[in-house]
Amino acid sequence: MSETSAQAQANPLLQGWRTPFETPPFAEIQPEHFLPAFEQAFADHSAEIAAITHDPALPDFANTVTALERSGKLLTKVSAVFYDLVSAHSNPAILEIDKEVSLRMARHWNPIMMNAVLFGRIAMLHEKRASLGLTGEQLRLLERTYTRFHRAGAGLDEAAKARMAEINERLAHLGTSFSHHLLGDEQDWFMELGEDDRAGLSDTFVAAAKAAAEERGMAGKAIVTLSRSSVEPFLQSSARRDLREKVYKAFIARGDNGNANDNNDTIVEILKLREESAKILGFPTYAAYRLEDSMAKTPEAVRGLLERVWKPARERALADRDALQALIAEEGSNFTLAPWDWRYYAEKLRQAKANFDDAAIKPYLVLDHMIEAAFDCATRLFGVTFAERKDIPVWHPDVRVWEVRDRAGQHKALFYGDYFARSSKRSGAWMTSLRDQQKLDGDVAPLVINVCNFAKGADGAPSLLSPDDARTLFHEFGHGLHGMLSDVTYPSLSGTSVFTDFVELPSQLYEHWQERPEVLQRFARHYQTGEPLPDDLLTRFLAARKFNQGFATVEFVSSALVDLEFHTQPAAASRDVRAFERQELQKIGMPAEISMRHRPTQFGHIFSGDHYASGYYSYMWSEVMDADAFGAFEEAGDIFDPATAKRLLDDIYSSGGSRDPEEAYVAFRGREPEPDALLRRRGLLETPEAA
Repeated sequence: MSETSAQAQANPLLQGWRTPFETPPFAEIQPEHFLPAFEQAFADHSAEIAAITHDPALPDFANTVTALERSGKLLTKVSAVFYDLVSAHSNPAILEIDKEVSLRMARHWNPIMMNAVLFGRIAMLHEKRASLGLTGEQLRLLERTYTRFHRAGAGLDEAAKARMAEINERLAHLGTSFSHHLLGDEQDWFMELGEDDRAGLSDTFVAAAKAAAEERGMAGKAIVTLSRSSVEPFLQSSARRDLREKVYKAFIARGDNGNANDNNDTIVEILKLREESAKILGFPTYAAYRLEDSMAKTPEAVRGLLERVWKPARERALADRDALQALIAEEGSNFTLAPWDWRYYAEKLRQAKANFDDAAIKPYLVLDHMIEAAFDCATRLFGVTFAERKDIPVWHPDVRVWEVRDRAGQHKALFYGDYFARSSKRSGAWMTSLRDQQKLDGDVAPLVINVCNFAKGADGAPSLLSPDDARTLFHEFGHGLHGMLSDVTYPSLSGTSVFTDFVELPSQLYEHWQERPEVLQRFARHYQTGEPLPDDLLTRFLAARKFNQGFATVEFVSSALVDLEFHTQPAAASRDVRAFERQELQKIGMPAEISMRHRPTQFGHIFSGDHYASGYYSYMWSEVMDADAFGAFEEAGDIFDPATAKRLLDDIYSSGGSRDPEEAYVAFRGREPEPDALLRRRGLLETPEAA
């Protein structure tokens, strides 16, 4: 046996997986297996691309587009496992390999996406697409393939291609550095809570702080970390103003500390290179380039939506600010409201006005029950069922797996839930997959993942969620359903392979079910007594939902506007990132007491990669649709109405990227979305006093 084949035999990434449903055998996969597996995957893929490019037969859909869809299977398989570990359970060895892989990945894809001969074959088919007798899905795939190659620079001259390749490599390196810096700052910082530091904190928060300390090898202590699920409840409930200030300042300073993890220079270089790449491709700005291939189409359309929302949100936030300042005065204090005070006093005001606080409902929002609720809604809407499997290999003992079956009882997908915060995981919440659904060569069932950062209960106690956490769980599960319910032929059109400003529709729409009385009455049960959520608390919770929406909307829209400005103004304008941020926030009249949801140096959405660059607005663009789409169920008089649910499945959740998103939305709703639905949902059409 040759040395190479012996290595391949010893490398689980290069073998067939004899696990249930051919899932990755995580326990066998070691960091040292990845680089050899990537080497093999790159070589295989390059050979497949060469065979398509040099096929002597005239180009047709099968030998060009379908052949492209079949290529790179090993690369897709290895990448999915690797990137799951990078984000959800990394270690120094994995992060070191990530630097190498990101560069190799760019070097691998550049010559493929800029291959003039290959693009020539695709362009020839694209030109005569009307006469090829293609199905709707095939036509969509051909259009998306042509667009992808064209936008990558396949039609450029050789000098421009060479420069684009250099830019892509450098951007890959910078995006990886950005996320590693952010993780580094988050891992390095924690604040220990002594007995005197716990005033105002609930027992459940202290229990979670003890669990976080234990996870970092500090058993018996309690700590606040820089995970959002630790920071936000602390700012909301800690009576110690000095500690709130300390935690808040550490949280907003991530990536901006002048240390080895500082992201300022990284941002400057990313913006400069993005601008250069857009100009090479013939666009005035990077935002113009990115948005051309979206539902919004132009920076002007995005700005129009954001400004429409900004004005009433800012007015509401300023009215709330005055009410919070009055509350401080009522308590006999004379300090001016600061950003680290907002959540604390907003919670007090909510308790006074709506007679509701998160701490009252949290004991009823048990993680396991909310998972059951998400599953039950999916069963009632789409007929899928979930059964936990203990025999599927996972990357961390906390990860749980469920088998998903369709109405007929046939296997549909596996769903992995990785719910708890830990230092090996990047912050935030996301959906991804280990394998996507497709039917090109037989039915391939997807392996879909949800990753969250909820606080773990200490000493075996259940994990309790805040209302925001529960909404996040439903949001990510909505993305998960988009992947699990996908029913397309071609891998490139599977599941969430849609425009960025459409991808948030299935996830945000699903959030609506989480806050419905029909769902909460059944699944919100007290973690100790099992008692259902009392009616009066449910009523107060629902009434309090629109409370503090000015703050939440200002926090989000300011981030989206700054993202847009970073990518529409000349890169030279943001050479000093802090000054640029300050100037843009001043321009829109940002209230000094509110910080952006993501300051630039921690804005992983737009700088850890380019997926949401110029696209952070997408959540709001999708919210216009989701607020309007849920109206279809309300109008039907049943939030599980079978006919409406069937249209939702057929037109939105199962169709992936196989049709134009506007056409898909209109097919479901019967018309275009009504923009004011978003303002109504956030309670921003009313006068501030009415909220």
